[in-house]
Amino acid sequence: MLPYGTYYEPDPNGGYSATGYEAETYSGYGGARYLEQHWPATGPDQGHTVHAQNGPHEQAGYEPTLPDHPSPAHGGHPGPQSDDPPTIELGPPLAEPGQPYHPYPAPGPGEPPGPLYVVGDVHGYLDELRTELRHQGLIDADGHWSAGRSRIWFLGDFTDRGPDGIGVIDLVMQLAAESAAAGGYCRALMGNHELLFLGAARYGDEPVQSTAGTASFLAAWRLNGGQQSDLERLEAHHISWLSRLPAIALEDGHLLLHSDTTAYLEYGESIPEVNDAVHDLLADEGVDEWWDCFRRFTKRFAFRGDSGPTAVRELLDTYGGTRVVHGHSPIPYLTGAVHADDGMPPHVPGPYVYAEDLAVAMDGGVTMEGRLLVSRLPI
Repeated sequence: MLPYGTYYEPDPNGGYSATGYEAETYSGYGGARYLEQHWPATGPDQGHTVHAQNGPHEQAGYEPTLPDHPSPAHGGHPGPQSDDPPTIELGPPLAEPGQPYHPYPAPGPGEPPGPLYVVGDVHGYLDELRTELRHQGLIDADGHWSAGRSRIWFLGDFTDRGPDGIGVIDLVMQLAAESAAAGGYCRALMGNHELLFLGAARYGDEPVQSTAGTASFLAAWRLNGGQQSDLERLEAHHISWLSRLPAIALEDGHLLLHSDTTAYLEYGESIPEVNDAVHDLLADEGVDEWWDCFRRFTKRFAFRGDSGPTAVRELLDTYGGTRVVHGHSPIPYLTGAVHADDGMPPHVPGPYVYAEDLAVAMDGGVTMEGRLLVSRLPI
């Protein structure tokens, strides 16, 4: 019996085998171990020890004390959002800096939009992403868009922990262009790991004032599973595309967020206000303001427990929609089923619906031997 909500399980013959797909999703960068260390499951209600409280609904993000020479092997914890045109509309990626922005084509008169899909946290697992998109019929065998007017929203966290974050970003940028040409679209939210990655590239070892002592974006990025190969392959067009991703979006009555937090309310009372505020902050403010934004969006588990539905309704009442869809917190931690008694990896049959059916979690825990989730909405 699941303690907090219910799973949505698609076709049981969908082709997930413990010896195939799931057996290859282990991350050596300890995302699960890090969460278990700092948010251990303790009971059927909240299920997690909280290091600091920030507001009535959620726990504050944990700021680790950074080692002198941090390494990806230390593990990682998730943590927000970005810049450029102050809009949530993302056109095809800019192949070269300075090229004009092209909006997506609108449906013709009376023409309904295509089906809507969401993708949970990818964390550099490019092969798993291709497998899931192919399984859903969204790309062909060569990795090109094959879904016509379908719509996809990625919920953020393309990089870190997994082997090929830049490859994931390149694929999403490619699909953004190809889907636009077909009359659909592929869009994405800024995850906390994008903010961390961009901060590491922009600020490097420049000190920031954290509550755990002076740290830097580069040190925090390494500690959270940052891949040196991703940083070395990061180019100007990646930065341009990533830095204009929105923090929040509303699609078909679904309020799309990366983090399961109410911190979005601190940035505005409407979706454009939130996105503009985050973009303006990242474009114009200094390293400490950027770090504070990152820290706010590391918060998690706002929608769990008795106060969870109230937190969700506060977001829905402010920004619209009838249900929140988010990534960020792995489903095994939301359910409290981190490890099975038999030592097997956590079983994640599909998206997790909870908080009185007001919230859908999409982080299947690909970094902890779970699954990378791609699902059609509504669930």
